[in-house]
Amino acid sequence: MSSTKNATLFVITFLCAQSPGLVAWAQNDTLPIIPATEIQELMEEPAVEPVAESQPSGIDLLTLIARGGAFMIPIGLMSLMVVALAFERMVMMRQRILLPPQLELELRELNAPTDQFDPAEAFQACGRHPSALANVIRAMLMRTGQSLGEVERTANETIEREADRYAAPLRWLTLAAAATPLMGLLGTVWGMIVAFHESTTLTPDRTRSEQLSEGIYTALVTTLAGLVVAIPAAYLALYLENRLAKLFHQVEEFAFEMAPGLDRFSGKRRLDADGKMHPMNDSVTDKEVVQPPPPPTQPTRAKQRGDMRAG
Repeated sequence: MSSTKNATLFVITFLCAQSPGLVAWAQNDTLPIIPATEIQELMEEPAVEPVAESQPSGIDLLTLIARGGAFMIPIGLMSLMVVALAFERMVMMRQRILLPPQLELELRELNAPTDQFDPAEAFQACGRHPSALANVIRAMLMRTGQSLGEVERTANETIEREADRYAAPLRWLTLAAAATPLMGLLGTVWGMIVAFHESTTLTPDRTRSEQLSEGIYTALVTTLAGLVVAIPAAYLALYLENRLAKLFHQVEEFAFEMAPGLDRFSGKRRLDADGKMHPMNDSVTDKEVVQPPPPPTQPTRAKQRGDMRAG
């Protein structure tokens, strides 16, 4: 009602301003006289109250994880595996674990000079410091008495086996880096299917776009979680693989440094499993050689003919 009255007063005021005769007629007629203050208020623009800008609500991490649903469980387990495995490999792949400094010192002392290298002492030193380097040197010492090429071939094979044993757990990190994003994608696809299915049955207080937006934002949580786990896993796997390759390169260099000390025993002496040296031709030691029984004698033809005549 007030808006209609204001509009009427504005029209009358405009007409009065345009036609002075109309004003005089209005004063003599029954029309009400409009005060000047009201006319001034109508001419002024009403003050517009500023509208407060709506601040976007923050994203709660725990709420997002809860919205991810059951697909967050395998992703969470994979993240725990990545953290535990990376920590264990970083501890076990330290230089002093694979190449004990004390073992290196003792072997260098035995190999200086090379022509006085004692395989039996080196074998005992490897037993006192179990490690990847000790396993490689022990395998080389067991080839004492053979050619230098055979010793180096044995060293290469042992290094490959030891490196593969240390690298086997790293394959799980590579698997986590490849499989976790797929888990997240699977959860997102399932969430999108659920969101579009629920949009077919709308409630009176919600529109289709609102319901789809909420469903899609919830479905993308699993993809985010999968990437959060996969990216660090990929970096950790690459870093640990490079670290392992660098350490075993040092093992290889040290092994080939020790190999020439065994060359002077080629064809002369060998090392047994107890770490004792023996001559190469001493294949049976402290054991009685059992002679095979003589073969049964065959009767001669003359004896066979005599037996036939007697019969």
